[in-house]
Amino acid sequence: VQLVESGGGLVQPGGSLRLSCAASGFPFSSNAMSWYRQAPGKERERVASITSTSGTTNYVDSVKGRFTISRDNSKNTVYLQMNSLKPEDTAVYYCNTPRGLLGWGQGTQVTVSS
Repeated sequence: VQLVESGGGLVQPGGSLRLSCAASGFPFSSNAMSWYRQAPGKERERVASITSTSGTTNYVDSVKGRFTISRDNSKNTVYLQMNSLKPEDTAVYYCNTPRGLLGWGQGTQVTVSS
């Protein structure tokens, strides 16, 4: 199993980023997927999830209306479009199943700062 996150970077408050997670080694199209984040000194939290067929998505309250999770099963990739970014969104972002059953990738750093 391999999860490779990318797309992070430094962005000013109010800016946007699109994260990608390329998955391999398991039946991606049969699994719901989630994005998580871990800020310094805090526990990892799940911020968004999507069902295997993209029929249902859900978000933690702090990102509702700003983040959008999507997936392309033909590319074994899940995305996180992040708009109106805030400094409190600064964290390392990871993808995994909603129960975190797979090994964790290296994550991608998102830093929101002026």
